[in-house]
Amino acid sequence: MKQFMVFLFFGSCFVGHAQYHFRGQVPVHPHHKVVYLSIVDNYRKSERIYADQIIQKAAVDTLGNFVFEGNHLATENNIYRIHIDNCNENLNGTNHFLKQCNSIQSVLFVANNNDSINLPLLRNNQALCEINSTNSKSGYLLAVESLKEEMILDFMDYTSKAGESLNYKKWFKTLQDFGRNCEEPLVELYVYNLLSNRANETHDYYLTDLTSNPYYDNLGKRLIKEYPNTPLTLQYQKELKGDKSSFAAVKNTTYIFDFKLVLSISMLLIILVGLFLFRRKRHLQNNHPIQDLTAQETTIMHKIAEGKSNKEIASELYISVSTVKTHINNLYKKLGVSSRGDIKAMR
Repeated sequence: MKQFMVFLFFGSCFVGHAQYHFRGQVPVHPHHKVVYLSIVDNYRKSERIYADQIIQKAAVDTLGNFVFEGNHLATENNIYRIHIDNCNENLNGTNHFLKQCNSIQSVLFVANNNDSINLPLLRNNQALCEINSTNSKSGYLLAVESLKEEMILDFMDYTSKAGESLNYKKWFKTLQDFGRNCEEPLVELYVYNLLSNRANETHDYYLTDLTSNPYYDNLGKRLIKEYPNTPLTLQYQKELKGDKSSFAAVKNTTYIFDFKLVLSISMLLIILVGLFLFRRKRHLQNNHPIQDLTAQETTIMHKIAEGKSNKEIASELYISVSTVKTHINNLYKKLGVSSRGDIKAMR
């Protein structure tokens, strides 16, 4: 009896301590022998499995049930992942899921050392698709994934540039508003990774949005308030500062380059046009002396310079229009010109 009371005492002390319980069920499958629990300590590593993030393994029983429990998680919220794969556990070593196994199921969730979470097997035999948790924020990352799928479908429906631009504006606001309304900056970091990832099509719009949208600075403030001096907050601050500096540098370089290019081309054209006109005038003046012309040709040349028409010249000189044309042809040959405008330029 005394031993039993001691057991109850120590048992009650153990239960009184904060302890997490993550349990769930997966389909009964020969390869579903182990389930992995990871901590996502870098939001840029939230889209795939990394061996260095794994913190615990749990065996799957004959009914597909598994459980993770203990008291070594942080007391504040973090992003965690539970995943299974359909590969042989011994295939290519313990890190086979990084190399050859492409059949991985995983779920991301927000949790802390006080939480109890259940991941039930759905009726369609789908695992890791529903989260029941004592932490109201655990399922928000699943909701982001649903919004992400809607966004992808939206972009597939509108492939024009105009539709693409409107979609970016719509979905950036939708995802950012959702993250902010969750009142959990970790969810916002997950959204931020999706929108700002250099490998995603959203990255170019993100850089533009970064210059005019106060959302990003405000997210930084929320992170400092909720998670001061944590690696995720410091990572965000560093990346945001770098993206702003890089975008400003590229923009300034492009502007300077374009301005210099336009200025250089303009100056070159001005010089070339001026040189052409100068040489043309010198050519007309020096290489074709007017003294080689007959008196009648000289008179007609002056009439042309005054802007007189062939008919007017013929009337004033009492000659036919055809005779005027003959004299003009002789003028062109002697002066080396091809138009009345060239003759006017010689005065």
